[in-house]
Amino acid sequence: MMNVKILGGGCKNCITLYGYVEEVTKELGISVEIEKVTEFKDILSFGVMKTPGLVVDGVVKISGRVPSKNEVAKVIKEAL
Repeated sequence: MMNVKILGGGCKNCITLYGYVEEVTKELGISVEIEKVTEFKDILSFGVMKTPGLVVDGVVKISGRVPSKNEVAKVIKEAL
């Protein structure tokens, strides 16, 4: 099962990114584990200095900005 982590403290941008991941995975009909990583030290362990961050199967794909829903879909599809 694919693991997706949303890195961030729960700001509006992090919530938006989480929503995009939920929508995309539902539309693709795939089952994923989505985790919120909110602890600063845990976020830093990924080398991310600016949130939100999108991590797919342990690899940082996007950080420091909110990607479009289409970009999230592309990242998820590439990881399948």
